[in-house]
Amino acid sequence: MSEPRKPMLSVGEAQALMLGAVRPVADVEVVPTLHANGRVLAAAQVSDLSVPGADNTQMDGYAVRAADCVGGGAALKLSQRIPAGHVGQPLQPGTAARIFTGAMIPDGADAVVMQEQCELNGDVVTIKHAPRVGEWVRRAGEDITAGSVVLPAGTRLRSQELGLAASVGLAQLPVRRKLRVAVFFTGDELTMPGEPLAPGAIYNSNRFTLRALLENLGCEITDFGIVPDSLEATRSVLRESARGHDLIITSGGVSVGEEDHIKPAVEAEGRLNMWQIAVKPGKPLAFGEVRQAFFIGLPGNPVSSFVTFLLFVRPFILRLQGVEGTIAPRAFTMRADFDWPKADKRNEFLRARINQQGGVELFRNQSSGVLTSTVWGDGVIDNPPGQAIASGDLVRFIPFSELLY
Repeated sequence: MSEPRKPMLSVGEAQALMLGAVRPVADVEVVPTLHANGRVLAAAQVSDLSVPGADNTQMDGYAVRAADCVGGGAALKLSQRIPAGHVGQPLQPGTAARIFTGAMIPDGADAVVMQEQCELNGDVVTIKHAPRVGEWVRRAGEDITAGSVVLPAGTRLRSQELGLAASVGLAQLPVRRKLRVAVFFTGDELTMPGEPLAPGAIYNSNRFTLRALLENLGCEITDFGIVPDSLEATRSVLRESARGHDLIITSGGVSVGEEDHIKPAVEAEGRLNMWQIAVKPGKPLAFGEVRQAFFIGLPGNPVSSFVTFLLFVRPFILRLQGVEGTIAPRAFTMRADFDWPKADKRNEFLRARINQQGGVELFRNQSSGVLTSTVWGDGVIDNPPGQAIASGDLVRFIPFSELLY
């Protein structure tokens, strides 16, 4: 008597299983801050200086003593001119200093009056405003104080983090080495664009989609191309791709047909920890290990491959790279401007986009082979199992901008 079939894992259970197995790469290298975009910080970075380093002005205008301008209309002698990058002389009572954005506030001054509120006549400036103490003054250290952590370990460095590092003088940063990912694609029907398309053949779109997704995440990619539909060929490429790589990703061959060889090949060369998820599209998703490399087998249907990469591979890669903190994408509650009356028993991810009315509309064809839905849409609706949707209902919408990088 055969054993009863185990229930498929939910999306959350599958994600937890995969993330629980992560062993982040340990190798660290030091790179110029200018070339650290997309890398993951290996150690916390502490600022040796305060930013700003001294009180400075937020505006072009005149540095004054607020007590000299109490009634408005004060006429003050212009004593000096202070451009950014220059240090002024102490400001004497009854005088004003012409000052430019970013310049240090001279000793004795305690406010800045913007130039639009002043009138210059020769060497006398009339202040047509009664400033308060501290007006238009950036205080020393109001952004960063010396000795504080500006970037914690595990930070994935974007343009703003690089700018922050540069602002405190960090010319180099310690980062985890790039993730080494091997990819290959199974299917005798696959043909590369530019080649003649034989009867029954299809162009290998997944190769382009998955490589671009991996490039977005800063991975070093080894592409083993298209592998014939045979168990021995699949096993051979698995062995080769396991050498020197942290992760192997395949597309196709993970279903249950006689020509689907990924599952038995992985079981022969390593082990399979997970297979088939209660998700639509993307049910035949595999996860395991081959030698020292992790293995993720994605479905062959292009939308299934795309969606499962975003849901499962992306967070796994981020953790493997050493990213710490929240990696879950933000979701937004939106109004459904469509009807979806037929609920599925699996967790559905429906391709949709935000319309001009502030709701979300659905692509007309949600088939796992309709790649145009991923271009037309700007996100997916995370629809729970067994959930029908009526126009006006609130749904959970995840923009692609939260999933692609």
